[in-house]
Parts: sequence; C-alpha cells; structure tokens
Amino acid sequence: MKILLVEDEKKVAAFIKKGLKSEGYIVDHASDGEEGLFMANEGKYDLIILDIMLPKMDGMTVCREVRAKNRTVPIIMLTAKDTVEDRVKGLDAGADDYLTKPFSFAELLARVRALGRRQGSIRSKPLKIGGMILDPETHQVKRGAKTISLSATEFNLLRYLMENRDRVLSKTLILEHVWGFDFSPESNLVEVYIKYLRDKIDKGHKKRLIQTVHGVGYRICD
Repeated sequence: MKILLVEDEKKVAAFIKKGLKSEGYIVDHASDGEEGLFMANEGKYDLIILDIMLPKMDGMTVCREVRAKNRTVPIIMLTAKDTVEDRVKGLDAGADDYLTKPFSFAELLARVRALGRRQGSIRSKPLKIGGMILDPETHQVKRGAKTISLSATEFNLLRYLMENRDRVLSKTLILEHVWGFDFSPESNLVEVYIKYLRDKIDKGHKKRLIQTVHGVGYRICD
C-alpha cells in the first residue's frame, strides 16, 4: 500500500513515516500544500494523509482540488482543530476520515487499515503484461502457470514497473517511489532488486520483460 503524507511539521512527519514504514507501507512525503497536490495528481497512491494547516496551499484546498479530478483515493485529514464545524468542513471538502492532533499512532494505523480495506474492494485490479499477472489484492504474481514468490520490496518494485509499463523509469524515481526519500541516488538498491526480479520472473523465459535503458533507467514491456 502506497501512502502520500502531506505534513509540514518535521517531527510529526518523521514520526508518521517511521511508524508506517515499520508496518510495511511505502510512504512519500510532501511538506507543503502545492507539492502535496502535485504529487497527488501525478502519483498513484492508495491513501493520502493530509494536514489542514499547510504553507503555500491549505489542506482543505488540496482536498477539494484532488476530489475535483474525480479521484477516489481515500483521504485522512489531520488537524489541531477539534470543533464540530471544523470536522464538517473537512468532510465536506472530500475527506474520508478526520483525526485530531495529538493522536496515537495506533489510532492512525487502525484508520489507515480500515480505509485500505474499504478501498481495496473498489480498486486494485490485477496488472497484466507478457503472460504475467500481478494481483495487488492477494499479492500473488504468476507468469504462465508458475506462481512467483516475491518479498514485499520485490513486489512493490514490480508493481511500480507494471503500473508504468513501457515507460522508462529513472533510478531516482524508483528509489523515491519504492523506498521513499531516505536513500541516496548513489545507492545500489535498485540494481540489486532489479537483478532479484529478473532472476525470478525472466529466468528460463525466451522473452525478457524487464529491460535496461542504459544511462536512463529501467522499463517493463512485452
């Protein structure tokens, strides 16, 4: 599950990111409203955690703009305000849930799981390419009749490649979307995990699905 966190308070953002990553979620972070809206519109997220009080563009506006594009991604709003009027405004702007600061991480996690289960019944259709099927709901991958066992990171990398089929993805893009912003572009994580994937999905097949575009990045195509 891939989450976009839009939060300008560094300590709060670090606390939420660390907790969610420890639970196996992929987390991208934006520190202001404009950046958050751009990432929400350009990326593919399963859930957005959105603070209301943000620089450059407030969370209410971000939420309305996301909903204006008919996006069904669940949104949890975070706020220091706890009046009924404020909660109503947030829900009317298009939020699915509302959490008042300070909050316990256990409560945030429970709400993330609940919205994830609800959203899972609406979306996450299987991805298909070159005789291979990836099911985001069951986390199963098959190529032909063979079921392929992948780690959580291998699965997330393969899913990101398949969601962007035929598109060349740079190493930096892959690091940001699969591992977050915590790794240097000099890291060899991408190369290592691309090799892991190739060994599992391409080995023994005449047609290689994962391609290297030298000096640019990687893509998957049939």
